[in-house]
Amino acid sequence: MTKAPWVTYRPEIQVLDATIRDGGLLNDHLLDDGFVAACYRACVDAGIDAMEIGYKGSGKVFAKDRFGAWKFCSEDDLRRVIGDNDSSLKIAVMADAGKTDWRTDILPKQQSVIDVVRVACYIHQIPEAIDMIRDATEKGYETTCNLMAISTVHESEIDQALEVLRDAPCSTVVVVDSFGSLYGEQIRLLVERYQRALEGTGKEVGIHAHNNQQLAFSNTIEAIIHGANRIDATMGGMGRGAGNCSMELLLGFLRNPKFHIRPVWQFIQEHIVPLRAKAEWGALPPYIIAGQLNQHPRAAIAWLAGDQRDQCLDFYDKATADV
Repeated sequence: MTKAPWVTYRPEIQVLDATIRDGGLLNDHLLDDGFVAACYRACVDAGIDAMEIGYKGSGKVFAKDRFGAWKFCSEDDLRRVIGDNDSSLKIAVMADAGKTDWRTDILPKQQSVIDVVRVACYIHQIPEAIDMIRDATEKGYETTCNLMAISTVHESEIDQALEVLRDAPCSTVVVVDSFGSLYGEQIRLLVERYQRALEGTGKEVGIHAHNNQQLAFSNTIEAIIHGANRIDATMGGMGRGAGNCSMELLLGFLRNPKFHIRPVWQFIQEHIVPLRAKAEWGALPPYIIAGQLNQHPRAAIAWLAGDQRDQCLDFYDKATADV
């Protein structure tokens, strides 16, 4: 092994852009076609491996007159923006257990421009997630499993879930720090736990970090150092609440010459900067507090939408009242 790993790169690493899917949570996925098309073009030009373009949400759960097209990712909407995707970029969607009509809405691969179905679930939803993974795989898709809110799950339950996932036909199992509460040492232990459990299966370990404590980038680096090869990031860190690992930071760190950072900066200048005038994300005090307390960001999001948004002490007292 080289004695100077910081000047080389690991070719096994693949990067997924989650800007539209995770960032779309900021405004109910009411992102216009121009924004999505520009993000797609930036991903293609930057050499990014995959783009998560939205959810396969159920129309029975999410009202179509309230949510934008990227909550549902119909074939018509996808092709309107990206055509037949005549590029090497993989198009991914997220399918949430309990919120997706996966038997009917996920079409056979030959009828779809989608390449990857990322099944997301909480620990109690593993049985349905396994069925979803099998269904999508049989339809011809690459599949992954994103175990959400892993910071709230007991180690024994994590081990049981990973044991079941060993035999599932997914290509990747992703460590998801949903609440932005984890520190580097915890990320290392989780990545190593996933690797041990999946050893010999050919499955990769992924990382999806949130930035409540301004650790999304450093935690992503930690996961990479310890062997995670499937990495999520977003343009400008755009994502629900505090946001995610920033694509511009990640590509700079990876140093792989297949990646080109200039298209990312162009997208940020032309689309992320203007969007920040209308949508807000980042490590704001309520998100920091929620991350430190290992709490879902929904209370922080609601607080910031109210007229006491700057009263961070009051939010802290409210958040810790039952702790």
